[in-house]
Amino acid sequence: MTHTRATLSALLRDHDLHPSRALGQNFVVDPNTVRRIARLAEVGPGDLVVEIGAGLGSLTLALVDTGAQIVAVEVDRHLLAPLRAVVEPRGVAVHGGDATVLDFAALTAGRPCVVVANLPYNVATPLVLRLLETQPVVRRLFVMVQREVGERWVAAPGDAAYGGVSLRVSYFADAHLAGRVPATVFLPRPRVESVLVALERRAAVRIDPARVSEEDLFEVVRRAFAHRRKMLRRSLADWSDPAVFDRAGVDPTARPEQLGLEEFARLASAR
Repeated sequence: MTHTRATLSALLRDHDLHPSRALGQNFVVDPNTVRRIARLAEVGPGDLVVEIGAGLGSLTLALVDTGAQIVAVEVDRHLLAPLRAVVEPRGVAVHGGDATVLDFAALTAGRPCVVVANLPYNVATPLVLRLLETQPVVRRLFVMVQREVGERWVAAPGDAAYGGVSLRVSYFADAHLAGRVPATVFLPRPRVESVLVALERRAAVRIDPARVSEEDLFEVVRRAFAHRRKMLRRSLADWSDPAVFDRAGVDPTARPEQLGLEEFARLASAR
């Protein structure tokens, strides 16, 4: 059984707790929403799920019902006692710690896992990038984030939200929006809309490092998007000679939001 607004409010009251604005805490209090998230995460028996930011266990309990093995990670030490009381009887292992520095291989004993999370705006992008860049045991992620953040992750060339973060995510993973979540299902109610994003790690990064290094590729991406409204011949003027565009087969009058990873890779390798 998952939390309702009444049961979660009572749990907060009984433990003299208040959602932390500093930690961006907004608890899901709608059973249908957490069951929907657990279903869309496509986890079940045989899967190891690491839930980041388990809070008071609303989503955790829905994940337990899928039959997957659950490890719940929570950074707020004040929530650990009530969280344990709620989920440990259901077989969930609770880990108190900060996912932004956590060694996931140690946490899972090297076993591949799926990360499911309700992530606050201020840590969502750096955390997801860290998991993709440095934690290969994380094979898939299914996360709830602020709409603008999620749209940035999945954006394609030409989209308004497209930028360096979009390219970084696509280098490591295939990502898509899996649904929207209304603000009404949270306690407290946030001022922003939320979306669900599914990310699946690629078997290999999208651009072969033997062709162009990750460092060189994202150096040109960074320089280009530092002046995203400028044509590439201007924003990259101090990076390489003008002939690099002919060598790469890239239009020098294009703007960075028009290029995909392949075009940036050609520029990096043609320098």
